[in-house]
Amino acid sequence: MFEMELPWWELVARGAIIYAVLLVMVRVAGKRTVGQFTPFDLLVVMLLSESVSNALSGGDESIPGGLLIAATLIGLNIVIAFLTSRSRKAAELIDGTPVLLGRDGKIFNEVVKKNRVAEGDVEQAMREQDCDLGEMQCAFLEADGKITILKKK
Repeated sequence: MFEMELPWWELVARGAIIYAVLLVMVRVAGKRTVGQFTPFDLLVVMLLSESVSNALSGGDESIPGGLLIAATLIGLNIVIAFLTSRSRKAAELIDGTPVLLGRDGKIFNEVVKKNRVAEGDVEQAMREQDCDLGEMQCAFLEADGKITILKKK
């Protein structure tokens, strides 16, 4: 229970590798916040965690091994947060950048499709901002997955 089956450095390396690969995979997958997850998105996240659990632990089921992996993942998350708060380039690389979805009352359908945004999501954002299509100056898909609508003055 308290004796690790693998050396400590291997658990740290496994945690770092899995974290980095999942970070890239989630980044490539798109821009959705947790609040915007569909049931299918949530299912994918749950299955991702299950699919990498053995790769993280390498068969080590000890308490110190599990805590070491958890500390590694939290530590990496802190490092990423530190980097993105200090470097605009790191933030753009890891978090992404806003994408212009529409301007002057016109929605750019190709951009919307390319970013895998449902047309209904843009319409919902416009309703939330109490904005008709003719009143829209710009519509952005933010780096965090939220859609922001700016009204004409």
